[in-house]
Amino acid sequence: MNWKRFYLVALTLVATSYASAQANLLNAKKVSQIGFKSEAQIASEDDKPLPYGHISDRDVLWSKVVWEYIDLNQKINLPYYYPIDTVSAGNNRKSLYDTLLKGIKDGEITEVYDDSYFTTKIGTQEISEKTIDKRDDGYGNIDEYEIKSELVKGYTIKGIWYFDKRQGELKYRLLGIAPMAPDVQVIGRDEIDDKDNVYALFWVFYPDARETLHKSKVFNPLNSARPISYDNLLNARRFTSTIEKEENLYGDRTIKDYVRGNSLFQLLEANRIKEGIRDREMDMWNY
Repeated sequence: MNWKRFYLVALTLVATSYASAQANLLNAKKVSQIGFKSEAQIASEDDKPLPYGHISDRDVLWSKVVWEYIDLNQKINLPYYYPIDTVSAGNNRKSLYDTLLKGIKDGEITEVYDDSYFTTKIGTQEISEKTIDKRDDGYGNIDEYEIKSELVKGYTIKGIWYFDKRQGELKYRLLGIAPMAPDVQVIGRDEIDDKDNVYALFWVFYPDARETLHKSKVFNPLNSARPISYDNLLNARRFTSTIEKEENLYGDRTIKDYVRGNSLFQLLEANRIKEGIRDREMDMWNY
């Protein structure tokens, strides 16, 4: 076997994959053209998120709304956290938080709310108040503290599990997502013991954010020529999460409200809810 030729072909394939990872890299005549596609290229590709099918209310035999927490300390969830430094990673790669924030500021995402029930709509002004805190240091200088991507600890997602009798299967539909971070007002203040708690910065109605999340790509370690979009990752449930609460009779109380002071029992209760949802599909078929 000609090993020299083999390594040459392998090196060429790797280089080709790396080059294809950046849009318009092979067609650019200037550095400023890298990462920007022409209108003709965009029209020919027609790259859009896969539209949801229409679900009639009569086809839904059973449903349950659940809230889950995606912990960014988990290894499988790291694609939603990195890159936190957009300067070194380039403009074509952003963390999920930066993608959502940019979409809101650019006006691409308009369905932004203050709560998971989508009752109080907010704008960029309210988001800035939650993510930026300006303080006077007492010497006439203004220090600015801001919630950036590296401070986001996780995401709370709201979704609905339902059994579609027409398709005969259990399905999941993501409804909302909220980045979770510490209170910006406690950052830099050692006397306040609240740094371990996280709060929802804002809630985004997920269907409104799909276009933006589809355009933002996640690095694919197996093939950099084929990056994956945030929309594909989230809809495919490529993450690990823990159920925090389910819709219930008691005002949708969280698990921590009725299983107090024991993290192990709270985790067991979350797993019990998850298994109950999984068993629902088998119960439907048995019935």
